Amino acid sequence: MTPAEMEHRIVRYGDLQPCKTAFIDAHTPGSDQKENFTIIGGGVSESPDQHVHIAIPHGFNIGAAGQPPKCRNSLHSHRTAEVFFVLKGRWRFFWGQHGTAGEVVLEEGDIFNIPTGIFRGFENIGTDYGMIMAILGGDDAGGGVIWAPHVITDAQDHGLVLGQNGKLYDSKKGQNLPDGVMPMPLLTPEELMNYPEPTTADVIPRHVARYWDMVAMADTKPAIVIGEKGMLPDKPGFEVAFVTRASASDQMHQHDRPSVLMPMRGHWRVAWDDGTATLAPGDTMSVPENLPHSAVPAMTGEASLYHVVATDDPAGPTWKG
Repeated sequence: MTPAEMEHRIVRYGDLQPCKTAFIDAHTPGSDQKENFTIIGGGVSESPDQHVHIAIPHGFNIGAAGQPPKCRNSLHSHRTAEVFFVLKGRWRFFWGQHGTAGEVVLEEGDIFNIPTGIFRGFENIGTDYGMIMAILGGDDAGGGVIWAPHVITDAQDHGLVLGQNGKLYDSKKGQNLPDGVMPMPLLTPEELMNYPEPTTADVIPRHVARYWDMVAMADTKPAIVIGEKGMLPDKPGFEVAFVTRASASDQMHQHDRPSVLMPMRGHWRVAWDDGTATLAPGDTMSVPENLPHSAVPAMTGEASLYHVVATDDPAGPTWKG
């Protein structure tokens, strides 16, 4: 594969195309400044305006959320895994139907394998624009988003209606639900009982890994962060590894399915038989299946990256309660 061909599989941080109307809370005060990015796969956006950078199926989706300070993402749930790592800023994640069951603050480089089947939200509590990168289980990203009931009713008050077809309709633009399409029904009290409310003490030890702990674990070889034998043991349909300068190798290797490289710190040089490419923090590279390649730091200084590859495990719920 030539460098020009490979460049089509690299999404540069500076080339990311945001969607500001991706979800039902796009007009809700406090959430109306967030930007959603779909990098690999179809994502879970409810808007036709969402740009998809790389549509090649990988067995998982890669996305991102960018938000200014004090902007939050409303409470929602997914049917499959949702993993975030903080690229820029300081973020508070909270969960439970009303966001009061538990919370955790993540710093740059930290990663959170959010339990499936719980309502979750997040907000930028830093002082500048922040960015979190996301890995979503499955090629269809779990079939969309399930919103806490109050999020849907709040959105209606600000002109956005979610149809039962999973699409948004904006009354501020003169849009109405098409004939035959009903509004998305609110979850009933009985249905809400199926969404766990784990405490902070339940979640953090099993679902959060801190950046400097991962650096220490990756001192001689890449650290498996999320996987059957990972620091955060789980089988969400993909494996996440963490690589540092100390554990990087220029030895060529390959995978039998596409893999993804996402630098966190430093510049990384990816090499294959026909060329090289240099990645910076925030860039995302899709490496084709069965392509021998290597990735090593391109300059001195701190260097770390996340590596993601699909597994044969089903991309279904993993929270055990």
